[in-house]
Amino acid sequence: MGNRVVPALLIALLVIVHAQLWVGRGSLPSVNEMQRRLSEQIAKNVQAQADNERLAAEVKDLREGLEMVEEKARQELGMVKPNEIFVQIAP
Repeated sequence: MGNRVVPALLIALLVIVHAQLWVGRGSLPSVNEMQRRLSEQIAKNVQAQADNERLAAEVKDLREGLEMVEEKARQELGMVKPNEIFVQIAP
């Protein structure tokens, strides 16, 4: 009887470990699902970063473009902002 208890206990432990490998949290299917979700999130993050960079470039272009328009209007047309005084000094 003593000789049968140890192998039965080892078999029971093996069955428990094997069951945990296939079912529940940390199982192979669960890990594969988490890896798939991680890959999807990384792809979304890369796309979002590209969108952010594109939008930042657009904002920069708009700001610089407006600054250039304002500079041209001031130099070539003598335009001023409200409540601003334009003084021209002749050379």
